[in-house]
Amino acid sequence: MQKSELIFDGNEKQIFATDDSTKVIISYNDVTLAFNSIKRAVFKGKGVLDNHISAALMGELNRNGVKTHFIEEVGDNEQLCYKVELIPLILCVRNRIAGSLSTLLGVEEGMKPVNTIYDLRLNNTRKADPLINDHHAVALGIVSYQELQGMYAVAEKVNDILKPFLAKAGIELVDIKLEFGRKVDTGEIIISDEISPDTCRFWDIKTGNILDKDRFRKDLSDVVASYKEVYDRVSKIREA
Repeated sequence: MQKSELIFDGNEKQIFATDDSTKVIISYNDVTLAFNSIKRAVFKGKGVLDNHISAALMGELNRNGVKTHFIEEVGDNEQLCYKVELIPLILCVRNRIAGSLSTLLGVEEGMKPVNTIYDLRLNNTRKADPLINDHHAVALGIVSYQELQGMYAVAEKVNDILKPFLAKAGIELVDIKLEFGRKVDTGEIIISDEISPDTCRFWDIKTGNILDKDRFRKDLSDVVASYKEVYDRVSKIREA
């Protein structure tokens, strides 16, 4: 697959066209952003780890019947993916209440609800990714009710697959931010973006130690070391 012109130049990722109009190459950078891009830093080696971890987790989803944009890794920090038209929504699946939701609800971070929480957000950094409901998404013409039902079903399946998979690696999936896109050739809605410590909260099951981007948000040390810990553990499970 031949990489050609740059079609998206972001802080954390770049996307390149290929000689196949239905496929792109995504390149992961070492930049880390938080709080709607207000906080920024560069951590050498993070892009490679994000690439490997997302490839492993999306590969696990593909093997279990959940369709994603991921095809294969084509370099240390690059992967070949199906080209999609991104749907400007974020669907968060929460197994514990953490981060901004704990502040919003006024509960202690780490509270484990009796249910799984699904948050729908408008993917708009300038508006701080506001919480919206299904009716808002349909009214804005982003999706239909039927498409939303399908996205919720996929999100539930993603959680059901990744929770036990990561638990084998001693990692609790606290929450996960999912994005979706429509394949440019068929219009089929599939998982897009990435699944990594940048888009999930990963806690060590035994110690509760944070292994994700919250280390950056909370000004903790060992950001890259924690990402590498996730990668090493996930790799061992895949090889077992």
